[in-house]
Amino acid sequence: MDIGPLQMLAVGFTDPQVDGSILNALLDASDEGTIRIVGGLAVLKDEDGEVSALSGTELSEDEAIEVGMWIGALIGLGADGDHGAEAGALLGGMAAADEYEYGMDAEAVATIADDIPAGGAALLLVIAHQWAIPLRDALRASGGILLAQDFLSPEALISLGAEG
Repeated sequence: MDIGPLQMLAVGFTDPQVDGSILNALLDASDEGTIRIVGGLAVLKDEDGEVSALSGTELSEDEAIEVGMWIGALIGLGADGDHGAEAGALLGGMAAADEYEYGMDAEAVATIADDIPAGGAALLLVIAHQWAIPLRDALRASGGILLAQDFLSPEALISLGAEG
């Protein structure tokens, strides 16, 4: 399985308009092969404080375990070299298997929901940028080393201007 660079997004909504447009945009990008949805969690808190959640992934169970092992190995490598990479891969694969089968547990959803105001929502996504695989491979083959990366949104640029 070849998976593109991963990005995690956390978006809050004070007055969510639940009309399917976000899901449709994600599915359109996925259908075009631009991204893959590695994981997503939507949490909605109604005006009475009742919480509902929906999670999903495009990965098969085997793919989820493979990605979990890969992420765990890299985190472990950074923490404790080769020994940490082996332990991290095992733990990452096990966590992905549990996540795939059971989704986020009630405690994890409750923790997220605590920070959402009544009538609000949160969306957490991990997407793989499939479009970037050929670019990533070309950069690596040419000896390129990523020095920095970020997404520049209009809000980020406005904040940057406000700091100056």
